[in-house]
Amino acid sequence: MGRDTIADIITSIRNADMNKKETVRIVSTNITENIVKILLREGFIENARKHQERNKSFLVLTLRHRRNKKVPYRKTFHLKRVSRPGLRIYSNYQRIPKILGGMGIAIFSTSRGIMTDREARLEGIGGEILCYIW
Repeated sequence: MGRDTIADIITSIRNADMNKKETVRIVSTNITENIVKILLREGFIENARKHQERNKSFLVLTLRHRRNKKVPYRKTFHLKRVSRPGLRIYSNYQRIPKILGGMGIAIFSTSRGIMTDREARLEGIGGEILCYIW
């Protein structure tokens, strides 16, 4: 039985966000590194660095939080896993969903690598919908 690393990183980030943690440590794989690069580029996280510990690589993510502590807590962003090992969901480039009318992003695994929904539309390719972030 394999592990779903994408669901693990989404759950880790979501739990850290709900508990107002500033950093999250996740296992480093090629897929998680590409997803973290997208999150960093789109501005959902502040910083990411690689950490080596006993022959294992980890990514340490610094989450973006609200600066004003007096305002009641609201989640910074929402993450939803779409395609999973038991039910893969694919989309061609003409039917790529827009998340919140373009305010959020969908992360796709395509034949040209992992990319956002906007990049997939521009490239004219579809693929597996990994997750939604808004």
